[in-house]
Amino acid sequence: MAGSGTSRRTFMAGAAAAGGAAALGTASTAEAAAQHPARHPSARVPQSVAVLGGGVAGLTAAHELAERGFSVTVYERRALGGKARSMGVPGSARGGRRELPAEHGFRFIPGIYHNLPDTMRRIPFPGNPGGVRDNLVAPSEMSFARTGREDLRLPLPWPGHQPPGLTLDDVRRALTAVIETARGIPPHQTAYFVNRILVFLTSCDERRDEVWENTPWWDYIRAERMTRDYQRLLAVGVTRNIVATKAEEASTRTVARLLEAFLLNGLGRGADGPLDRILNAPTNEAWIDPWVDHLTSLGVAFEVGWTVREVQYGGGRVTGARITGPAGQARTVTADHYVCAMPVEHARRTWGPALRAADPQLARCDNLKTDWMTGIQFYLTESAPLLDGHLNCVDSPWALTAIQQAGHWPGRDFPADYGDGTAVDCLSVDISEWDRPGILYGRTAKQCTRAEVAKEVWAQLKAALNDTGKAVLRDSALHSWFLDPGVDGIGTPHPVNEDELLIHPVGTLRNRPTAATRIPNLFLAGDYVSVDIDLATMEGANASARAAVNALLDRAGSDAPRCTITPLYRAPEFEAFKRHDLTRYRWGLPNALDLG
Repeated sequence: MAGSGTSRRTFMAGAAAAGGAAALGTASTAEAAAQHPARHPSARVPQSVAVLGGGVAGLTAAHELAERGFSVTVYERRALGGKARSMGVPGSARGGRRELPAEHGFRFIPGIYHNLPDTMRRIPFPGNPGGVRDNLVAPSEMSFARTGREDLRLPLPWPGHQPPGLTLDDVRRALTAVIETARGIPPHQTAYFVNRILVFLTSCDERRDEVWENTPWWDYIRAERMTRDYQRLLAVGVTRNIVATKAEEASTRTVARLLEAFLLNGLGRGADGPLDRILNAPTNEAWIDPWVDHLTSLGVAFEVGWTVREVQYGGGRVTGARITGPAGQARTVTADHYVCAMPVEHARRTWGPALRAADPQLARCDNLKTDWMTGIQFYLTESAPLLDGHLNCVDSPWALTAIQQAGHWPGRDFPADYGDGTAVDCLSVDISEWDRPGILYGRTAKQCTRAEVAKEVWAQLKAALNDTGKAVLRDSALHSWFLDPGVDGIGTPHPVNEDELLIHPVGTLRNRPTAATRIPNLFLAGDYVSVDIDLATMEGANASARAAVNALLDRAGSDAPRCTITPLYRAPEFEAFKRHDLTRYRWGLPNALDLG
């Protein structure tokens, strides 16, 4: 989410897996925490690296390289942290307080991640023996917020979680929601969906890569033949709300691999931590700013406000990067090595014909698709009686997901620390669907003005939360709102989004490049690069940066230890089934559990 997403994109899959595990009743972190060198002397004279982009991928690459003795400079066009950063609402601070905290989209760092948490452990934070990673907290529940029906609340079991307090009304609503959901998805459809998950769990890698990668999730689970609840929860709910793509297009390999990982995480297998984890403060305060401070202490230099215009090529190598500054001034930066760590929609604009000709995988990146997923924050003068975790408005036209944040920030006194002292909480919402008409104006989000988007989102939230006789959101409690500034031109014929999200429709796998390119001093890092988690996520960005650094170390002839890259957990109990399926696949037979 990523992922979004990312960032939050993937929490829905985790919740679905946890709910399934609850209804039904590790990869070792030692390797992931293996030796990480501190200022390893990789060469007598430090080789220089230009890291082009200062998001999660760029900062990870800078971190790994600086620890290995390279001279690193990061060039970032806007703000360090990229899509993962938080920001202040301009003009919102009063009385010596900080600006109200805002973000591109709320952060979500599930237990299936191993590489990103390992990096977070190595970022010092005052009072935290485990560094920034100790700033992760785990919500204890999540909800499918249904419009016109009781919401389905699911616990996220994990040792140490305290169950929320219960009233008789809570019990009544919970039972009603379970019964309504059971009525909406008949037992035979539930059984069919479970069978499809079992088919995937026992499918060999070849079937996954060659068949399920090219099968839309909608077709794989036969959503067209099923009830509306089946479609909303199991088709749309785990595609549009996770990966900002349509169920009719999303790769089954991508969707089902995440469901597999979250299911195992919910069962306590292969987990770095609880299923759902968020930061205990605004992202920059809890993570990005300490990270930048640590990298600065390692000797990393940062040049912010500089936009990469062209990665220049000549004589078989990258010869420089042409950049422009805030005032339009132009210059060319040179280094021994270059790590291109920009999002793919920005990176591919900088690759000229000669560079693309030198490595055809660069040209294939033009086939990678992006879509809109954008955050909006609502600041409240009273906290809403919501749950302790994320909510997914599965019936909302704009595919909204949200979390109320102040309760998860124990070290922050919201009204004392932020804004004008009257806002006590922040309801952070992600909009995943920008091309479907809303309920207020009958227009898509792209066709609405910024103010209309805010009113429409607020209306859709109320439709999902205030629909069963309980006033959860009140207009009188709405202090203000803030929409991601990366969105511009909405309500006009030419809307733009500077922070689009990489999505994964069928066939995307073959177009994802490797971190090492055929150009000897150019390396790729970003959530679009081919790594084990093939969805746009912060974990993917981190893993790709590690792969880029390893490739650079090989090319540079460095004897520094290579970065550990931990793949998604594979349950050993399924390996025998997969070997059997490989034989069947090579004989042209379906999976043994496939009912068709």
